[in-house]
Amino acid sequence: MGSPSTEQDRNPDEGLQTQVTISQGFWMSKYETTQEEYKAIMKSNPSSFTGDSKRPVETVSWEDASNYCAKLTACERVAGRLPSGYAYRLPTEAEWEYACRAGTTTATAYEDTLGSTQATFNGRDDPYGGAAKGPYLKTTTKVGSYAPNAWGLYDMHGNVWEWCLDWYGTYPGGSVTDPRGPTTGSYRVDRGGSWINIGRLCRAAVRGGFWPDFRCGYIGFRPVLAPGQ
Repeated sequence: MGSPSTEQDRNPDEGLQTQVTISQGFWMSKYETTQEEYKAIMKSNPSSFTGDSKRPVETVSWEDASNYCAKLTACERVAGRLPSGYAYRLPTEAEWEYACRAGTTTATAYEDTLGSTQATFNGRDDPYGGAAKGPYLKTTTKVGSYAPNAWGLYDMHGNVWEWCLDWYGTYPGGSVTDPRGPTTGSYRVDRGGSWINIGRLCRAAVRGGFWPDFRCGYIGFRPVLAPGQ
């Protein structure tokens, strides 16, 4: 977790690089949570970019995203579709980066470059790593509009930032098992960059943080299914 000191446009909070062991398997949604999925559970659609219910839901806070996961768990348990002892939740920061990288050690899941023909971001003004300039759509796009990473996960770079479970804090370095960040804090972590950002902010190691009740048109989420209450 984190980036090497040699990575182009690296930010100081991406280190110390930390060797992580994830001790239990988990399933991550292949797409960011869509507006139609959110509305089916929460009975509302707060998004700024409407017109296609397959776009990611946005303008949701960390609290909104967590409540969605809890209600989804309850609905799926009633329907008999969850294994015993499993629940939906937001991914930890370590789980998110592991899934985003999909076995790679480069700046993105597509090596050390990123252009806006690969993800929804501002590739007109500043693609990453020497990639050719491309479109800047100034909006979200339907989930799955670009090629997935090697593990079949879509839009891990760009489209909307994705809330993670952790409070924002410094990496410990060394080797850790199942890290969940600090026990308290002011900001919750979000990862992945968004449609409004330039390429360097969509790298696999880039970290953001916002207040848990913060909402805007460039933050969404995707849940994981994992052992839990």
